[in-house]
Amino acid sequence: MIALNDLARHHASINAELQAAMARVHARGWYILGPEVAAFEREFAAYVGAAECVAVGNGTDALELALRALAIGPGDAVATVANAGMYATTAIRAAGATPAYVEIDVSTLQMDPAALIAALTPRTRALIVTHLYGRFADIVRLSRIAQERGVALIEDCAQAHGARIGGRIAGTHGALGCFSFYPTKNLGALGDAGAVVTGDPDLAAKLRALRTYGWGAKYHCTMEGGMNSRMDELQAAVLRAKLPRLDGWNRRRREIAARYAATIRHPAIALPSSAADESDVVHLYVLRAKERESLRAHLAEAGVATDVHYPVPDHRQPGAGEAPPQGLAHTERACAEVLSLPCYPELTDPEIDVVATACNRWQPATRS
Repeated sequence: MIALNDLARHHASINAELQAAMARVHARGWYILGPEVAAFEREFAAYVGAAECVAVGNGTDALELALRALAIGPGDAVATVANAGMYATTAIRAAGATPAYVEIDVSTLQMDPAALIAALTPRTRALIVTHLYGRFADIVRLSRIAQERGVALIEDCAQAHGARIGGRIAGTHGALGCFSFYPTKNLGALGDAGAVVTGDPDLAAKLRALRTYGWGAKYHCTMEGGMNSRMDELQAAVLRAKLPRLDGWNRRRREIAARYAATIRHPAIALPSSAADESDVVHLYVLRAKERESLRAHLAEAGVATDVHYPVPDHRQPGAGEAPPQGLAHTERACAEVLSLPCYPELTDPEIDVVATACNRWQPATRS
């Protein structure tokens, strides 16, 4: 079976570096918010081009803490998309605010700027823009709309580590940029971890207090809304070992996407509109097919693992708790059709060709 993602293969070439990083933490005997975390915060901020980086427990916490740092809460609406796996929705609700879903662009599957304008209301205080699948959303237009309407912009960069546009890396186009370092991400830890970057030292100070119970000093809670969300030293050490390799891994992901685009030639399969430049780091290679489950079963028989990112739009989840909003036809259609193919830096060209050949041999029930 050609795996969707093979972390054992991914880590094999840097095993010695990872072992040394973890041994360093073990020898020091400091495991939470110590020198490794501080060093990673400095190094990741420098890589992204942000003044400040605050390391936290995971990517969803990063989004929630970003909202809390902006004093977003009950009575406020936060604009976001509904095809990105519930992560932003979970954070918005945890902060006490209400998600306001914005329709996506039919070709890119990213937030549609025109739809954002229509979705904004006087209650909308923040906007979470997800750079879905590793490709930049239309951040220039979305940022301009947010500025004109006085809405705080938060970038969800959980799938876009190292994506660049106009010389700027994802996470630096708004008030706050939020990252997940879940193991399968382009820059992944060996467990859960996350971070928030910002150019505002006051927001960074709030984030540092909020991630540790709202403490102003140890055991002295000076800020409401605090939580326990701290990156551990082992994860920071691992991420420090991996960070210098991120750009190279991203280049390989773009090569994989280009090879898929050149070799998959099935009339019933719609390939992603990849940017083919540094604005796309190809966290996932996601195609579309109206008969997705048929294609998925065919690929499984051919020894190709796949997954669906994501099958149920946020507003259709059983726990949504409110009537589904109208005007999200593109979102719902995308969730019914998307299918992720294997994509990770160590995937070989012959393996890519096996996947492409299997796609081309698929026989859907309805001919296109």
